[in-house]
Order: sequence, then C-alpha cells, then structure tokens
Amino acid sequence: MIIRTITEEHYEDSLDLSSFAFQMPLTEEERATRRSQFRPEEKWGAFEGDKLLAQLTLLPLNVYINGKAFAMGGLAGVSTWPEYRRQGLVSQLLCHSLETMRQAGQTISMLHPFEFSFYRKFGWELYTEYRKYTIPTALMPRRQQTSGTIERLAAADADRLAAVYEPYAARYNGTLSRTEEWWTNRIFVRKKGQAALYIAENGQAQGYVLYDVKDMKMTVNELVYWNEEARRALWTFLSNHDSMVKEVVVWAPSDDDLPYLLDNPRIQQEVIPYFMARIVDVEAFINQYAFTSTGCAHEWIIQLTDPHAPWNEGSFVIRVDADGRAQASRLSTGHPQTMQENGMQCDIPTLTAMLLGYKRPTRLNQVGKLTGAAAEIQKLEQIIPISQTFLYDFF
Repeated sequence: MIIRTITEEHYEDSLDLSSFAFQMPLTEEERATRRSQFRPEEKWGAFEGDKLLAQLTLLPLNVYINGKAFAMGGLAGVSTWPEYRRQGLVSQLLCHSLETMRQAGQTISMLHPFEFSFYRKFGWELYTEYRKYTIPTALMPRRQQTSGTIERLAAADADRLAAVYEPYAARYNGTLSRTEEWWTNRIFVRKKGQAALYIAENGQAQGYVLYDVKDMKMTVNELVYWNEEARRALWTFLSNHDSMVKEVVVWAPSDDDLPYLLDNPRIQQEVIPYFMARIVDVEAFINQYAFTSTGCAHEWIIQLTDPHAPWNEGSFVIRVDADGRAQASRLSTGHPQTMQENGMQCDIPTLTAMLLGYKRPTRLNQVGKLTGAAAEIQKLEQIIPISQTFLYDFF
C-alpha cells in the first residue's frame, strides 16, 4: 500500500468513493462542477497498485487565532471502501497528512468529525460548539429604530460581505479567513437565499445577514455584526418578515446572549458540538501565537505527549516577552530537575483546547488533563488570552 496524491486518472474513482461513503448521489451537473474545482495536490489516497482504497482532502486555509491569521490544514472527505475498513488505512492517511501540513507550514489543523472519539485518538480535540435557536415569530426581538439603513443585495457580493465578515471573524478563535473563491464556491452554494447589509449613518457597512425563507420557516445561516446598533437593525429587519414565517432558526456563537435580550426568553435552545482542531507543529505554532501582554517576561516548561507527531513529543521551554511575543524550543533531556520544579504535562489535544481559548488552564488542571504546580497553572492563566471560539463554515 502506498499513499500518494489522487490525479486526474483516478478522479472518478475518488468521486465515486465520496458519493458512496457520504450517501450523497451526485447529478451529472454536480459531478461536472466538482471536476472544475478538482485540485490533485489537495487529494490524498491510499492505493494498492492502481486501486484507490481510502482517501482524504487536505485544504490549505487560514484561520484566526487571537486576531492573527494562521495557516491551517482543513481535513475533509475522509473515506474508505467498506471492504478495506479497520485495516489502519485512515490512520496512515492522517499521520501522513500531519507530516504534509508540517512541511507546508500549516501549524494547526481542523476537521468536522463523524465521531469525536475516533479523531481524539489522533490528537484532534473539540474546540467549538454553536447555539441553535428556534424562535416562534411572536417571541422574536422587539423592533427598534436605528439611524442606518438595510440594503438587500440583488446578487452575491463577496467583496462587500467580506469587508464586514473579516473584522468580525478576527474577534473569535478558529474562524476562517475567507477568500473570494471560498465565498463563491462554498458560502453562496451552501447558504442560498437572501443577503442583506446594515449600512450605518456614516455609509459604512457594519453588519449583514444571510437567510432563507421556505415553508413558513426562516433559516438564518449567518448573522454578523460589529456593534449593538447593527445587531438591533438586523434583528428588526428579520422581525419584519413576521407575516411570512412562523418560526426562525438561528445559528450563533456559544457566548451569544440573545435569550437575555428577549422579552420572553423561553425559546428552544440547543448547544451543538461542532469542529475539532489540532496543533500540528508546537514550536512553529507557539512562535506565531500572541500571548497576553503583561509588561513582564514569563517562562514555562511543558512536557507533551503526541504519539502521532513525534516532533511534538517531549519537553519544551516557552519564553514570552513583556509584549506577549513567544519563542518555543525543545528542552534537552538533561534537565530533570527543571522539569520537576517548573514543568507541566499534557497531551496535544489538551494544549490545543487551551491555546485556542476553548478551555482555561485552571479547569484543565481540575479535571486532570493538565498537571503541574499551582503557581505554574496560574502563570498560564495570566498569559493565555481569554477568547471565544466559533466557526460559521463547514468543510
């Protein structure tokens, strides 16, 4: 068995496997569209001779972390023919993808799991969930007057929407920085319907909504706003659809406080675990990471376990200067006393959840996932920014 890129020669085999594995029959038009977007360098397969046994897609994307864009490898389309399952093929593909991402400078990876426990074995960890609201029309937010205007877009306008989306996305950890191609091939394809911008009194677009109305139900796929004024204006706009719909379904970040703002907060709420993430290269990731600026330098040592990425296995010293800039380097094995006095221990999923802001150091220590002296745990609390994770995208 060998692992290599899937070329044009095996494109139809790859598409057939995807269609079968994800129970997604494709029309000829859909197959043609996918062929036009096919990039061999993103498709990896496990082959026995000329036969494709298993595959995955590795997407070169960028993701915001503490306001900075990081190169990220997005894993998708992991699939195997049934007769070749449970033979370690996906395991080998995942380990190969880690090495490929490392060489490409993609210091973090993300995926949407079919089963969380499966990918946890390989170092990925849950990093975000979202709230799903189902709101009867009678309980929608009260209409409020604002100084700006709503502009419905007659056609998809990636440039204008992106100008609002990117600053909003940079507030969260784990959100994608979207390219024009991503808007065209992903957002406007998956999230069909209407788009509307909120234009403030100064002429600047400060919010938008992507939504669809069908069978008396409104689905709000994205509700993006910079400030409270834009939030109120967009909700007033949505509330003005009350004669057309009986209920509204909305996806929102897990820290969203809409129920608190409603006159009657007794709406249906669900919290849904969503995407997983994994640090691919610890040293390179931390060297990019923006820690909290405390006005003084910090140093901490961590012993990591990562059996699927040996370059992450071992002890690292991390030095953070007064401005929050970090430098990580591997600690030689001749410092057992240093590790005993100043060291902390965790695995790569725990480190990922902590540095993305999904879980705080103190909580990870309480549940036994991060071990170390209390003073060292407190040091992490001071220098790791308090952040909220979120993701509006799917791949």
